[in-house]
Amino acid sequence: MAGHQHTERPSGDLHRTAADRLGRDGQRYTLGRRAVVGLLGDTDRPLTISEMLERDGALAQSSAYRNLSVLERAGVVHRVVASDEFTRFELAEDLTGHHHHLICSNCGAVADFTIAPELETTLAEAFTDVAAATGFRTEHHRLDLLGTCARCAATLPS
Repeated sequence: MAGHQHTERPSGDLHRTAADRLGRDGQRYTLGRRAVVGLLGDTDRPLTISEMLERDGALAQSSAYRNLSVLERAGVVHRVVASDEFTRFELAEDLTGHHHHLICSNCGAVADFTIAPELETTLAEAFTDVAAATGFRTEHHRLDLLGTCARCAATLPS
């Protein structure tokens, strides 16, 4: 499993892009929204709101929910639904680079992974074929692998 590597992007560029997207949505890039984008930009996996609050004690839970909703609507943040009751959030893929998710069906953990460009091309071609055969208009693809993470697998009976 390869870990997701965020695209080398200067922090100012990320924040400038977020501010532009929010502006187009009629929203301001407040300090709270900037803090959320900074947290998500500094991690290698999607985070729950609880994890964000643990990492930045200055974030208030109520404003974190509101800010994530605004950031999601503006196309800065993407919601990742796992198998547990906790929604996770990450920066929009065009800000971090194309990747996929490993989702543990036991504990709900989500990890990012990337695949070799040749395999990514093969998958994209297969998805294009499926879309053409069904009349579906593809915008992009996401691949979530569901299973058991290494930590949970170590505790489950064989």
